[in-house]
Amino acid sequence: MFESIDDYCVRRMRERAPGGGKGSVADPDRLLTYFDAQLQSRHLDFAIRWLQAQGKAFYTIGSAGHESNAAVAMALRPNDPALLHYRSGGFYAARAAQVRGSTPIEDVLNSATTSMDDAISGGRHKVFGNKGLGIIPQTSTIASHLPRAFGLAFGLGRRQDAAQPDGEPWALWPDDAVVVCSFGDASANHSTAAGALNAAAYCAHQGVPLPLLLVCEDNGIGISTKSPDGWVERLLRSIPAIEYAGGDGTRPEELLETASRLADVVRSERRPAILHLRTIRFMGHAGSDAEMAYRSQQEIVADYERDPLLATAEALVEAGILTPCQVLERYEGVRESIMDRARAIGDIRRHDSPESVMAPLTAARSEAVAAAALRVSDHREAVFGTKLPENEGDLTLAQTINAALKDVVGAWPQALVFGEDVARKGGVYGVTRGLRKAFGPNRVFDTLLDEQTILGTALGTALAGYLPIPEIQYLAYLHNAEDQLRGEAATLRFFSNQQYENGMVVRVAGLAYQKGFGGHFHNDNSVAVLRDIPGLVVAVPSHPAGAAGLLRQCIALAKEEGRVCVFLEPIALYHQRDLHEVGDGGWLAAYEPPSTWSADPGARVSRLGSTRAYGDGPDVLLVTFGNGVRMSLRAAERLRSRALDCTVLDLQWLSPLPKEELNAIASLFDRVLVVDETRESGGVSESVIAALVDGGYAGSIKRVTSRDSFIPLGPAAEQVLLSEVDVMVAAMSMTA
Repeated sequence: MFESIDDYCVRRMRERAPGGGKGSVADPDRLLTYFDAQLQSRHLDFAIRWLQAQGKAFYTIGSAGHESNAAVAMALRPNDPALLHYRSGGFYAARAAQVRGSTPIEDVLNSATTSMDDAISGGRHKVFGNKGLGIIPQTSTIASHLPRAFGLAFGLGRRQDAAQPDGEPWALWPDDAVVVCSFGDASANHSTAAGALNAAAYCAHQGVPLPLLLVCEDNGIGISTKSPDGWVERLLRSIPAIEYAGGDGTRPEELLETASRLADVVRSERRPAILHLRTIRFMGHAGSDAEMAYRSQQEIVADYERDPLLATAEALVEAGILTPCQVLERYEGVRESIMDRARAIGDIRRHDSPESVMAPLTAARSEAVAAAALRVSDHREAVFGTKLPENEGDLTLAQTINAALKDVVGAWPQALVFGEDVARKGGVYGVTRGLRKAFGPNRVFDTLLDEQTILGTALGTALAGYLPIPEIQYLAYLHNAEDQLRGEAATLRFFSNQQYENGMVVRVAGLAYQKGFGGHFHNDNSVAVLRDIPGLVVAVPSHPAGAAGLLRQCIALAKEEGRVCVFLEPIALYHQRDLHEVGDGGWLAAYEPPSTWSADPGARVSRLGSTRAYGDGPDVLLVTFGNGVRMSLRAAERLRSRALDCTVLDLQWLSPLPKEELNAIASLFDRVLVVDETRESGGVSESVIAALVDGGYAGSIKRVTSRDSFIPLGPAAEQVLLSEVDVMVAAMSMTA
């Protein structure tokens, strides 16, 4: 077996001839601090491998060879937000050294051993994160955290033009903070990286303030696939309007100066920059990676010459700051200190129940949410002028949501509305019309046509202290970026043990029944991916009578509980006016302003976990949502002429399902028909029926759904979508 990097370092230090004093170092103390951070990171990697062999550690992607990222931490302040990839041990050690009382060694060991004493995740993942150090935990193994980093820098950059939240300080970060985000060379090719880099360049090109320092740590290989020579530099240099600088771990003094210069540029000029940091990777990709399967022994050993830790040791000896013997003593002293702590680990306090693991997902602040849902602007008349929506007669669903958005943005000074075409145009369907005029371009603005960037902007601005209300133009477009909700938004509370939150309300226009217009990109009934995300809230308004309260409830959940909410708006119902006959106005309702919402028992049913019932027919309970509500009410009217009297139950919440109310109401009926406009496979009805069965429902259950098909263009759509006739036939079959 060939020599390990540890043995190689020790041998090189022993063989180094005494002497030195020929070089010069501008700041010896800085170089020593840098070296100590590198040593701590390297020996923590060794200790975690040892703990894995003892069955106590579970995550062995290490930082060995990347310790030069400590220079980036030393160029920044400890209250500069950091979003780091998984080889950031040097950065973590160097930043912790800037904060008195920090315990970086214990932090990393607790995290690797999934101890509940872990400072950030509480034993849920091995991540580099610490609120006291300004490090936001990232579980991403690719570049999916880059859109969030862009959004956070965007939010910090616009504070000078933003209204201060009423009586609240801006969250966490100072006004001149720099956002630092690191990622690997292989991840630079990922679509999320490409989108975030493009968005940063787009803003920089227009002079939009964006204090973002991007650090590409280039070790030349992604697991087993080499990055082509020169590709990463060419890619990063080609990004317009963003300053590029290279750095190399084998030249520590030069790297420290380059990192400091770039950080100063980003801080003082509020514009983005890229540090292309050349690193090396030791000990394979992770503990389970058999590096010899794809790299020769000669290649692996040749990399030892580029060890950034040895490069720093050489600089210290050359400058006469340390002797070779002192370097080795320092190296072994850090090893022994860390291993003493690793060996001292005894019984580890770990999660021992589902409730303990899931606590960040289930934590509620019900009283605060109830109060926030009723918040009213002190300047409401200024927003609406002389035409208050409650005085404008009955409104459509689109008009109701529009009025509710104006109320919400007026009530919350930190609220932002953004997306494709939402500002000047007022949205494709006019739902955001007038918001830009009422609140200005700093609070209502158009974005790039990139859903990853839209959601990343929401993720980041939420961390900057805003209350984001992004719009995704069509449900089908969300699928391009849904991991920003799954892997980034919904996981933050979980993997930070509720120390960080990114509450938001994502408005999405979707579902089908647009008379075949637009085909499957404008008639998408696929919501399974949203309902599968732990902790994500999905609400679907159907009738104008409940839409405003439902939206306010989502806003309150986002603000007070840090919840990520999706408000899925049925396009086909936006401008619907009638229910049974032309001119009957059955799909219109008077607007309920927040000041009256709590007083009306009918309006209070918008709280999380609630349902809304229509009618009191005893024969069949039609359980549905969205377009299915109108469809079921129309079918129920026709069934009444056939002596079949039905009640329609609007679920309102698709995630989490309102199981308690569903079962309580269903228990009053002998028959339940689930009317599901989504698909037979993976549709909402599967979970509804499971909830009824699990709840002990003893009656007859049936479901009727759309087909397992994409939605075609034109009249063919009617062949695969659920119809009123389908509902009627299914209901009658239950009473035959």
